[in-house]
Order: sequence, then structure tokens, then C-alpha cells
Amino acid sequence: MNTVAQITTDSAKFKDKKRKLWLLGLVVPNIANVAMLGYQFGPKKAKKLFAAAGPIVLHGIIPVIDRFLGEDSENPPEDAIAELEADPFYEKVVNLYIPLQYIANIYGNYLASKSSTPLSDRILIGLTLGVVNGVAINTAHELSHKAGKRQHYLSHLCLAPTGYNHFRIEHPYGHHLRVATPEDPASSQFGESFWKFWPRTVTGSFKSAIEIEKRRLERKGLSFWSVHNELLQGWAMSITYHAIMLKMFGKNIIPTQIAQSAYGITLFEAVNYMEHYGLKRQKLENGRYERTMPVHSWNNNSLFSNILLYQLQRHSDHHAYPTRSYQALRHYENVPQLPVGYASLFLHVFIPKYWYSIMDKQVIDYYQGDINKINLYQPAKENVLEKYSDYFNAKNNQEIKEVSK
Repeated sequence: MNTVAQITTDSAKFKDKKRKLWLLGLVVPNIANVAMLGYQFGPKKAKKLFAAAGPIVLHGIIPVIDRFLGEDSENPPEDAIAELEADPFYEKVVNLYIPLQYIANIYGNYLASKSSTPLSDRILIGLTLGVVNGVAINTAHELSHKAGKRQHYLSHLCLAPTGYNHFRIEHPYGHHLRVATPEDPASSQFGESFWKFWPRTVTGSFKSAIEIEKRRLERKGLSFWSVHNELLQGWAMSITYHAIMLKMFGKNIIPTQIAQSAYGITLFEAVNYMEHYGLKRQKLENGRYERTMPVHSWNNNSLFSNILLYQLQRHSDHHAYPTRSYQALRHYENVPQLPVGYASLFLHVFIPKYWYSIMDKQVIDYYQGDINKINLYQPAKENVLEKYSDYFNAKNNQEIKEVSK
């Protein structure tokens, strides 16, 4: 049984201790802006360090801060959630990310456009912008779950630099419906490397978004090519953004734009890969999957990375209550827990050997050795059964023997 961690704070006196800390969510685009200043005006010997500031901070500095600050498992009282949700401060913090994101992109492309900027630096600047725009996909995620059209268009604005606008449609109406099932392209499977997952999720989510929007328009008696197609609206915003950038700065920014989009998408999909690895909703007697519960997501309470990512790492509560705003998300006891925060796991994800070494046995232990309960990557089934034969219980021994023959 899943239980929400409790706190003793009197709800009548409840104050969000992290209220001012949420402003740290604006650090990522500002790191890029400061780095671009350093690149333009700093010493020549340090230019490449400034250009690569995004990846350096993401993969090197944030994990260290996460370890130093530790975890935060405090939850708001249940009767304080409505007040938290109604407080406009939290929405303003999310919306403020967008102008800072665009300042970083404009500044970075300006520097990349200069004839004196070498190709290697243009690519490194692109990687730094990729960190900004990858986190912006998470900003789009927060906005995409809101009901208002304004939030949806702001979500598309966040997605325009990476061109990942289909996410606004597929995530709330596709992924949340199929999460932790073999049918979901955005749920990674046990034994599936990130480099197998990446093309599956990118192409599968794109196709899913088209089908979802096509069905929505058909119900209204409209063509897919209608002006009411939100996918076309989002893609038009992305095309317009890139056209303006090219018009302003010229073809020198093309390597920067390609690098930022590819890296931003890769970072976000790496997070997707972490969030549901190997977890599966079981099928009921009627053939349908059980309802989505907190146990179908990996959870983490690393304080600093949760602040930067609007508590995305409290993913168990997010899938249990998809419309709940970030400031009200709760920690659950007795659900799958990641050993560290997302920032500390990126390099493990990118090197499958290390990912498997820290996560596979956790999945097997969680399902008490019953491979039939695991969301298994079927092409890797034989290798998985052979590799972990000692960890699966007697229930699976016959299947293991048959595979090994």
C-alpha cells in the first residue's frame, strides 16, 4: 500500500519553506546568459569553458550540490493544497523562465553568428543552449497540464527552439493514458538501453501526437489540416522562431541550432527514460490495465534538482494527480525510489552498462523476482533471463531453462 509521507505542521499555519527557493528554477537560463557574457568579454583562454558552461554545470556542479543539500521529503498538509494551487506566485515563477530562455537563445545565437567564432565553439554554445531548452521542455510540461489555452500556447513557446511541439499533445493525452505499459513509447523497458529507447520514444511519441490530434479534430468534424490543429500551430511557432533566428544571424548559427535541439531533446528523453524504467501496470481480468498509481513511477526527493525542475522528480504524485501543480506535489513512502537525482544519473543513462548496474536489481527486487510483472524489452528477453537467472524466483525457473536450451 502506498502512503503519503506526513508532516506535523499545523495546516492553518502552513508556510511553504521553499517559496523563495522556487526562484532558483530561473538559474538555468541565467547560467547560460552569464556564460555568454564570459564568452564575449572574458579571457580568450577560457572561451571554451564559457561556451560549454551548460553541460559542465548540469553534469558536474548540480550533482555535487544535490549531494551536499540532501533530500527533502516534507509534504504540505492536504487541506493546504487548494491554497497553494491558488497562489499566483508559483505560476509567475514558471512563466518567468520563458523570457530568460529566449534571451539566452538570442544572445547565444548572436555570438555563434560571428565569423570569429570557431565551429567547435558554435557547437558548444549549442550544447549550453540545449540545457536551457531541455529544461524548457520541463517548463512546457508544467504548463501543458493546465486547462487554459494561454498556458498551452506558452507551452508551445517553450518548445519552439527544440521543435518538440508534439510533446504538448502527446504527453497529457498519450503518455498519461498508457504510462508504464508496453504500448507507451515514453516508458522505458527493462533491458532497453537509452540508445534503443531514444529513437523509439521520439518517433513513437511523434506518431502518437498526430493520431491524438487527428481524432480530436475528427470528433469536431474538422480536417487534420484545419487552422484549429494545435500541432500545426505549434510547428508554425517553431518554424517562425527558427526563421527569425536565421534572418537575424545568418547560416553560421545552423550548427548551434542543430546542437541545441538534439541535446535538449536527448536530455529530456533521458529523464523520460529514468522515470518509469521497467515498471509496469498489471492487466486486470477484463483485459484492461490497472489504474495508474504512484508505484508506476520512480520517485526522488533530491532538494536542489527538484527546485530546478519544479519537483518533476516527485513523479509518483504527478502521475497519480496529473493536474496538481508542482508546489503541491507530495512525496510517497513505499514507492520505487531512484538512488540519486536526475542530474546525477544522466551519465549513467548514457552508458547503459552503468545504468543497468544500479537499476536492474532494484526493478527485480521491487517485483520480488517475478519477471512477468516487469515491463520487459522483448528483444533483450533472452539476455536478461540469462544475466539475472539467479535473481528470478522459482516461478520463472522453467522459462529460464527453456531459454537456455
